[in-house]
Parts: sequence; structure tokens; C-alpha cells
Amino acid sequence: MTFQTKTLNTIFIKPTVLAFGLIFSSQVWASAADDLKAKLALMNSFEAKFSQQVKDEQGELLQSGQGTIALAHPLKIRWEQASPDETLFVSDGKKTFYFDAFSEQVTIMNTNGLIDTTPFILLTTRESAQWEKYQISNIKQGYRITPKPGIDSQVEILDISFNKVQNLSAIKVTDLSGQVSSFTFKDSRVNGKLAGSLFSFKIPEGVVVDDQTQGE
Repeated sequence: MTFQTKTLNTIFIKPTVLAFGLIFSSQVWASAADDLKAKLALMNSFEAKFSQQVKDEQGELLQSGQGTIALAHPLKIRWEQASPDETLFVSDGKKTFYFDAFSEQVTIMNTNGLIDTTPFILLTTRESAQWEKYQISNIKQGYRITPKPGIDSQVEILDISFNKVQNLSAIKVTDLSGQVSSFTFKDSRVNGKLAGSLFSFKIPEGVVVDDQTQGE
């Protein structure tokens, strides 16, 4: 497993039980959640280039990279890492494909099965039942999302930042080990028409296929 595979697994794939108690005023949570929902409700689609930095819990740089992202409602994601490793995460809203070019392996998952594993999915869904699983608070230039106690998530903290014109500008993911992955967006486009092919994936010949949808 490459370093980049582990990083994307943290954001999207591998769930673990999260047990911690963060206390927020319900009034403050409601206000922050409503504000974030209102911003994201205006974003039916989003695409951008990103630069990435991954640091350990001591703040030491482990890796930097770049790639592209595309999001669309409902539950459509294309996250393509160009360097240092080529990886691709694609969801068409029903099935999700994760392709690691280095290991020549494709993992297939049901998208619904990923919803509880990461707060990142809130960027692509407006379902109240999903939002109720997370606590949301205001931070400088954005919002902090944390899973409520009992929600399985490898992500401990997700910070979402907006720029002066209220476009999505950065995401910072802190996992349970303390590793921090920061993504800064540039050349972003909001509510542009995205081709459906962006969210489809054709399995290359000769790769190992791990189909986790079988038997679900």
C-alpha cells in the first residue's frame, strides 16, 4: 500500500470507532450547521485543482502533491491525485471506485456504505439524517466538522474554509493518529456543467479487483 493510498483511505474508506466527547452548545451548533448548509446549498457542482501537504502529529512534512477534484450533487465525487502517486477515487452516487495505479488495484464499494465513514461526504449530500451525525462549529474563515460520539469515522476533524467571495478554498483533515492532510484549491469553478463521464470509471484490463459490494 502506497503512502497516498493510506491518505485517501483515511479520508474516504476505512472506518474505525470514534469515541470522544466534544461539548457544544446546541444553539451554536445549529447556527454553524445552518450557515454551512446555506453555503453548500448554493454549490451544486465544484471543480478545482488542488495542492496537498501531509504532516505528522509533530508538524513534520511527510508528503506534498497535487491533483484535481470535482463534486456534484448527489454524492458524486472525482478525486484524482496526479503526484507523487497516481490514484483515483470516483463515485457516481451509487458505486464508488478507488484505483491505485502503483499497486494496479481497483476497490469497488457501495457509496451508501461510505456515508458514515467520513464527514467529507457532507459536501455532496443535503440529507438531514447525514448532517445530524456531525457536530459543526465556526472557525476562522470557515467551519469545523466532527463526528458525534458513536459514529464510525477515521476522520477526527474536518475543517472547511471559504474565501472572500464565499467559494470553497481549502480543506484540512485530521485523522485519529494526529496526521493532518491539507488541501488548497485554485482555479475553482462553481456550478459549471460537469460531464457525466467525470463520475464514471472503466476498470483497466489486468488489474486486481477487490469488489466489496458482493454480498452486501
